[in-house]
Amino acid sequence: MTQLSDQQNSPGPALIRLRKRSQFISVRRGITLRQRSLVVQAAMRGDGKTHTGEGFTATRKTGNAVVRNRAKRRLREASRRLLPQYGVP
Repeated sequence: MTQLSDQQNSPGPALIRLRKRSQFISVRRGITLRQRSLVVQAAMRGDGKTHTGEGFTATRKTGNAVVRNRAKRRLREASRRLLPQYGVP
């Protein structure tokens, strides 16, 4: 199955990937939850669109580029599977 068909068949909001720095900065103004090794930020959109956005960054504290990329790939896969079911627009 393609990624597009997975999104169409999944219950819940459409998933949008955050890619631009301006998108990440706008989310920083929202709610932040900090844990020892993870920071989750959330923000409500003001334009009335209902979708769930996701974006991942990893600092150099995480390790070298290989380790950071592996961590982000794992987070993307987890969000691909879980956000359609549990994500809130």
